[in-house]
Amino acid sequence: MIAPCTRWLAFLALVVFLTPAAFAEEDWYPSKYGAEDTLGAVNVLKPAHVIAAMKLVKEGKTYALGVPTGPRTPAYGTRKYQIMTTGGDPSGGTLGENQATFNDDLLMTWVGIGSQLDGLGHLGINHRYYNGVHASEFVRLDGLTRFSTHEVPPIVTRGILVDLAGWKDVPYLPAGTAINEAEIVAALAAQGDTKISEGDVVLLHTGWQALAESDPDTFLQGEPGLGVGGAEYLAKLGVVAVGADTWGVEVVPGESDTIIFPVHQDLLAKHGVYLLENMNTAELAKDQATEFLFVLGQPRFVGSVQAVINPVAIR
Repeated sequence: MIAPCTRWLAFLALVVFLTPAAFAEEDWYPSKYGAEDTLGAVNVLKPAHVIAAMKLVKEGKTYALGVPTGPRTPAYGTRKYQIMTTGGDPSGGTLGENQATFNDDLLMTWVGIGSQLDGLGHLGINHRYYNGVHASEFVRLDGLTRFSTHEVPPIVTRGILVDLAGWKDVPYLPAGTAINEAEIVAALAAQGDTKISEGDVVLLHTGWQALAESDPDTFLQGEPGLGVGGAEYLAKLGVVAVGADTWGVEVVPGESDTIIFPVHQDLLAKHGVYLLENMNTAELAKDQATEFLFVLGQPRFVGSVQAVINPVAIR
């Protein structure tokens, strides 16, 4: 029989073993793209993806996938937006014989506001990020020295819309609705059984973005979104990015009361798959545009964790 003291020590050892730090040591790195890789899933993109995606353009219609970003844009936490316009001559005069006048502007904002690209340095697991790189190795007060979004190459490939609101025949899915493999497969089947392939960008249309303007408080309190199973499913299919018409892409409230933003961890840290938040998917859904050429060239701000973006869909 094991003595009480021995049993207690064994229990303590088990508790220590099961702490978050221990969970963080699971075998999720190095990346399949190599221990020194900093780009993640975009490594799969080749010229052939661009050429194949261009063949999807039949009408020449373009869709702005970014939402207008301003001081009233609903934003996570304390993120704010402020812009100031300045004239060239405070006295109201002109420049040169040609009477030139001009305006400049100063933008003071969090970069993770409105439609945004989440880079691989955004969310990690116990201070380790993509490829197991510890925050102490790349996070600086004046910007990231690794995983900056300015280093992400242009993403030009096939885009796939998964119209979940259309599949359910509702204006929007309720907050807390988890989107996993079964839901993705069913929605794709309902819209013509489109197959997701390696190199695709997948956008989830939930209808939730409509609340950003009509009811911003409700919009930020929760959201339908990707569950961990859905994230793993898409990662295994080889997608380079996953976006949604929600502020965080993943389901809130989540599938567990004690686990915070696990989809971000799964896609960004473990698989190097980028996240596209607050995508404007309503027009794509309205036109039933489920396959299109997707084009993203983000601003190249050195050291940035995230980027305000306006990707374009062309069909």
